[in-house]
Amino acid sequence: MPPAHPRAEFTARYFVESSVASDKVAQVIAGEQSSGTFLALPGESDELKERSRARVVGIELLEPVSTPTLPSAYAERRAQGGPYHRAEIEIAFPVDNVGPNLPSLLATVAGNLFELGEVTGLRLLDLALSPAYAAGFAGPAFGIAGTRRLAGVHQRPLIGTIIKPSIGLTPAQTAELVDSLCAAGIDFLKDDELIADPPYAPFDERLRAVMPVLQRHADRLGRMPMYAINISGGIDDMLRRHDAVLAAGGTCVMVSVNWVGFAAVEHLRRHAQLPLHGHRNGWGAFTRQAGLGFSFTAYQKLWRLAGVDHLHVNGLRSKFWEPDDSVIDSARACLAPWAGLQPLMPVFSSGQWAAQAPELYSALASTDLMHLAGGGIIGHPDGIAAGVASLREGWEAAVAGVGLASYAETHPALARALAHFGAL
Repeated sequence: MPPAHPRAEFTARYFVESSVASDKVAQVIAGEQSSGTFLALPGESDELKERSRARVVGIELLEPVSTPTLPSAYAERRAQGGPYHRAEIEIAFPVDNVGPNLPSLLATVAGNLFELGEVTGLRLLDLALSPAYAAGFAGPAFGIAGTRRLAGVHQRPLIGTIIKPSIGLTPAQTAELVDSLCAAGIDFLKDDELIADPPYAPFDERLRAVMPVLQRHADRLGRMPMYAINISGGIDDMLRRHDAVLAAGGTCVMVSVNWVGFAAVEHLRRHAQLPLHGHRNGWGAFTRQAGLGFSFTAYQKLWRLAGVDHLHVNGLRSKFWEPDDSVIDSARACLAPWAGLQPLMPVFSSGQWAAQAPELYSALASTDLMHLAGGGIIGHPDGIAAGVASLREGWEAAVAGVGLASYAETHPALARALAHFGAL
């Protein structure tokens, strides 16, 4: 914990690699991101610095390296060769420098510091905001509890899938697939991130085709399967599409959060009356290089401030690069209490089927999640209904502490899934 200070502050923690000593680069970053510059200025009074300058409140030295993670012409011009110093540093920023302004917060904790010449590696690891400060941001409106209420699903995960093929289906074909999935007892459906408002399947036509299907099954089930239709686009388009979904009786909307942006999502959240399903496509560009970008811990906190209710975390043994322990850590971050804001519902997807249920439950000790399977449901050898049943049975076994093979002896959908997908 940083030492107490009379002004209200928030803190950011970083991994930093530098051509200069870690204590020096920490001070450079603190100055660059607050009142300082590369030389003293007449207006930078002691009073201004006391009020506005960021403080370095922690430095934990790490082992140096002989080669830089990132290139720097600045370091090369100064012949600043190795060793390259590494550390985790913590910087405290005055709240009054920023206020409840998400773009300004990002400019402060993730702005020009990434471009400093002395820096050859930088990663935002974590953020700490007081509940009083975080309350000024939009924050999630529904979170886990509100999502469960609208979906009518309690005390188990939401079992869901993605409309596949990702692109190419007409509105009528989409509605036909949704009908089959709802008939199978699905809890949650979502568009693929690649489809929003294409000429072959305009948003309005897809909505008109799908909503009567959802309503018919809601009348039968006593609950409406939650369909996160992709409203991504310009801000005005997203607001209009949200309102169309709401008027049609829908219960969720989806946005590609990285590409519509923080300010757009926060604006949508303040307008919205439906949960926001946050799809993080493009996340790898922010995080895949360990010496650059964002940790998911920090990333989900920023989207929590913006007001998403659900956030993708990848899946166990998925088709993507991310290791399983990182996926679990991401889900834990979404579920953890933070700054008085509601937790996010983590969304597991990519290569998922019933076999991951015991591992997920063992790691999280929670069913507050969405478990989405495309091929694991639609590709089940006995059909879609058996695919949905197999995932649900996998979770029943996990929560009961019964091995999948034992549970499958009396649950044929799970047995067929184990035989089919386990051999792939």
